Amino acid sequence: MLNPTWLNTFITLVDMGHFTKTAEKLFMTQPGVSQHISKLEKACGHSLIRREKKSFEVTEQGRLVYQYAGQLVKNEQGLMELLAFDDPFSGYCTLACSGALALMLYPKLLDLQVQHPQLVVKLKAAPNHQILNEIQTGIIDLGIITDAPSHSLFDVVEIGQEQLCLVLPASVETDVYGKDLLTELGLIDHPDAEHYLSLYLAQSQESDFTHLSIKEIPITGYVNQISQILQPVAKGLGFTVLPKSAVESFQAPQHLKIFNLKQPVIETLYRVKKRNRVLPSRFEVVTSILQQHLDAEEVCRD
Repeated sequence: MLNPTWLNTFITLVDMGHFTKTAEKLFMTQPGVSQHISKLEKACGHSLIRREKKSFEVTEQGRLVYQYAGQLVKNEQGLMELLAFDDPFSGYCTLACSGALALMLYPKLLDLQVQHPQLVVKLKAAPNHQILNEIQTGIIDLGIITDAPSHSLFDVVEIGQEQLCLVLPASVETDVYGKDLLTELGLIDHPDAEHYLSLYLAQSQESDFTHLSIKEIPITGYVNQISQILQPVAKGLGFTVLPKSAVESFQAPQHLKIFNLKQPVIETLYRVKKRNRVLPSRFEVVTSILQQHLDAEEVCRD
């Protein structure tokens, strides 16, 4: 790589057309200017100027080097402008959250993108551990998860809550939803099912659930598309646990039955990013929309 200081001296010399004036402009001595030019010529392997007494002529190779150096200056100026320009309504935003939350939030993000077409939102549905891994590796800029991670690795902000529902087929006739019923029905598994079910059993305060182990419950199906998870439940093939927002979005609620707890199971949501990373201002716009929607959901639940 050619020395940028030598290139700058060469550009200045060509522009000024005089060694003494170049030295004055760069706060150098005239021999120092000559030394830079000689080193640059040696690095290029060609004479860049042809000296004629007190003046000089730029060679053809010198013209090519001048054009190259000028383009480098323009590129650097362009980069500085890009670094200083942070449009809140332009650029890419890569987010990740649970499938249930994505189902609820994506329409709001689409509305935002319609208003600002230069703002490109990429939303990914993934379980907590994958979100954290991809934030660390830089694949994802911002994540919404339900388990607070280590503050030594991430910046974490609590942003809201969502209610978890134990969803059964409407065909279940008994009103006694206990351990035997769940093991008999089996679990319709999905990427967040183990996490949701563990939390539900732990917080439900139902005595029959207290000693129930997830390992005792057979798996009767698996779906990784959030919009399809409740379909096998509606057909009587098993039960599952999902956030209330995902249940309410199901198109055939008459085929479902939700177990009513005395005390609802609530899961806390956290916004996470890589520790000490400063995100562009467009993320403030996106997170503001997300927070408004979550706050609205809180009001509706209350």
